[in-house]
Amino acid sequence: MSFMFSSLMHNVLPMQPIRSIAARLLPALLIFSALSLAHAGEPHRYSVKINERMTVMSVEAHFSSPVDTVSAASNDAGQFLLEARHCGDGYRDSTIRLRNQRMMLPVGGIRCMNYTVDLASAAESVRHNRSLAPENIVVSPALWLWRPRLSDRSRIHLRFDVPSSMQVAVPWLPDGDAPQAFRLGNSPESAEAPAVFGTFAYREVEIPGATLRVSMLQGDGRTQNAMDDDSILEWLRATASDVSLAYGRFPNPSPQIVVIPVGDGRQGRSASAVPFGRVIRDGGEAIELLVDRSQTMEAFLGDWTATHEFSHLMLPYVERQHRWVSEGFAQYYQNVLLARSGTYDPLTAWQKLYEGLERGRQSRPELSPNEATARGLHSARMKIYWSGAAVALMADVALRERSGGTATLDEVMGRLQACCLPSARTWSAPELFATLDALAGHEVFMPLYRRYADTAGFPDTRPLFDRLGLTIADRKVRVRRGAELQHIRSAITEWDSRVLARREQLAALEFASHRTAGTAGSR
Repeated sequence: MSFMFSSLMHNVLPMQPIRSIAARLLPALLIFSALSLAHAGEPHRYSVKINERMTVMSVEAHFSSPVDTVSAASNDAGQFLLEARHCGDGYRDSTIRLRNQRMMLPVGGIRCMNYTVDLASAAESVRHNRSLAPENIVVSPALWLWRPRLSDRSRIHLRFDVPSSMQVAVPWLPDGDAPQAFRLGNSPESAEAPAVFGTFAYREVEIPGATLRVSMLQGDGRTQNAMDDDSILEWLRATASDVSLAYGRFPNPSPQIVVIPVGDGRQGRSASAVPFGRVIRDGGEAIELLVDRSQTMEAFLGDWTATHEFSHLMLPYVERQHRWVSEGFAQYYQNVLLARSGTYDPLTAWQKLYEGLERGRQSRPELSPNEATARGLHSARMKIYWSGAAVALMADVALRERSGGTATLDEVMGRLQACCLPSARTWSAPELFATLDALAGHEVFMPLYRRYADTAGFPDTRPLFDRLGLTIADRKVRVRRGAELQHIRSAITEWDSRVLARREQLAALEFASHRTAGTAGSR
């Protein structure tokens, strides 16, 4: 047994069985939820109107109690504000003025205000819109939603009043059965969320444990699409289902997915089918995916970007100075899940993990993961992205080894989702790891954090690779039989035959469609 795992196992602190912990935690969580709802009070209510040409937005806000200040999330929002007035009585001058990106409201606050936004100019400032057809635009609420600061007990209900031909897609959850109505609560506000207006394809995709709310935007027509809307939906269904392989369900029951086409006839095909993706937690959880529709289904199924972004949802939003944890866990699961789905064979997955861990080990060795992340150094990017992957691998193996294979990282992550996700707040890494230990029933995660988070260098996974039966020669991973933990190595990347069959079916359908198109063309 390597020094790291000998030390870890000797320092494990026995805790109560997980059933005992769950029995204590669940009533407390239910009481907290009930109290939160009981004290939520009346929501602020917003009515949002957009004209047919999508050039002007008019907003009327009715506050549940007097409000003395409102602001927008973006520093640029003020330049798109055309006019703002309070709509109550008793004010000589109803005009509201801006100062330092906040609206100057009368002393004592107001209960009602309306304002107008230059939506066309706001859309022009958003880079995504340059490659989109004019029938659909993306304009973040950060540029047009002026609101009071929300707490755990306050929320906003928004209703959109738009022409019948116009659609609206936002990351917020629907507000009952009312059309175009949504509710917005407190959230980490990790980035500027996407709001989509206009004519685009909207579909709801059912997968294990979730309904994906998918908006597929129209490109500017300069690229020939090999992937039509149905093909994009099938790819998303397959990729999201891959993530459900971790613990049987998708981590968020109703995320917003925004698919934005990139590339044009002048630039040609992108290097990747999905050249960029990101998760945004702002009033809800949204995933933006930039896609090159000129690529094939095979290229999309082999791309790791969406799997990585979806894997982020297995954790709450972790504060920026601890981002190495969230990025690393997503890196680990990205490779493990693509092996389980059959996209990678197990040896390929281990090769990719080895190469990534080596890049992390060589990245700024004089810095600790916490230091590298807090300083935001581009030169330490690989340390930030792979330190957490090393810790995730170590934790997964430790859980499996200690339990004889009955406990896994998957199982602990599933318990985290059941108790705490989606989360409306920001977590620290120590808080997250302490919670994972409580859910595991014994200490595994915090000893790893204490050992590596503030230690210069990189978690050394080479002894663990040796115990798993993974030998490195000329930077190539080879499998060695008879290794101490080869059963754990196999279990981590074991294929799921049902998912593999589904992916083979998608590939066969694409082949058949291309063959039919080719035959028709030859005539």
